[in-house]
Amino acid sequence: MQTVATSTLDFGQLFRSYAPLVLRALRRLGVQERDLDDVAQDVFVTLHGKLGEIEKPEAVRSYVYGIAVRHASDHRKRAHVRREQPQGDDALERAGSAPQLSEILANERRARLDRALATLPDDKRAVLVLYEIEELPMREVAEIVGVPMQTAYSRLYAARKELALALSELGPIEGGAR
Repeated sequence: MQTVATSTLDFGQLFRSYAPLVLRALRRLGVQERDLDDVAQDVFVTLHGKLGEIEKPEAVRSYVYGIAVRHASDHRKRAHVRREQPQGDDALERAGSAPQLSEILANERRARLDRALATLPDDKRAVLVLYEIEELPMREVAEIVGVPMQTAYSRLYAARKELALALSELGPIEGGAR
């Protein structure tokens, strides 16, 4: 089993390429905004330690997502991590102009999605986030979460149903469409 020498993978370039992707994935995997930087740093520290184990440079993306999924799951399981209570809808009342209102509505939609995603079990949430939001191919998603492809598809199907139910229970956004 031949591994790529660590020197062939430029960690600085990997960080610049994958940092936005890691932050987005961690956010959707349930890491609160206040903890994103710390958990992302943990992801890259782990990645740096595993650079010597990466057999093919094209496998880096799978490693990065896999590490992010595990760190997000570990973070949510820690006793000191609490779910923040969503703020009230008073932001809609403070809207002054149409551009501000559209930004507020977009933020509210993202917050609703995050609240709905938080209701999903970790295994289903990871598959849904990686496939639907990060748009990874299912073969790669299955590899990252460590399950057969058919299991990953089953989790995706179940997660879609649970997410739709959670979103419907949250009700419509005031001042805008669902």
